Amino acid sequence: QVQIAESGGGLVQPGASLRLSCTTSYTIFSFYSINWYRQQPDKQRERVASRGLTGATDYADSVKGRFNVSTDNWKTTIFLDMTDLKPEDTAIYFCNAVKMPWGQEYWGRGTQVIVSS
Repeated sequence: QVQIAESGGGLVQPGASLRLSCTTSYTIFSFYSINWYRQQPDKQRERVASRGLTGATDYADSVKGRFNVSTDNWKTTIFLDMTDLKPEDTAIYFCNAVKMPWGQEYWGRGTQVIVSS
């Protein structure tokens, strides 16, 4: 059973930084990709960052240069480092993992990020 859990959300001021964590019950090498999505009120869920099996990363234009994806040494946790946060980054952030070999998707329950002065 694949388990995914996000943590690290909170209330921060504009311009601040925050690190989100996504912990999986398998190593990241079991997944085609691990992705961060966010959902803002009254908007569709959007993908903001991805890490592929090879380690290649990809970012939405809205967060490029401010968000960075990395992993821990044990390769079971994906971090989303967010810097220069803006009020429009306020959302529930979800971790999504696409498992090998059949491409099944798994989601965490999300962690709330609020950027407000």
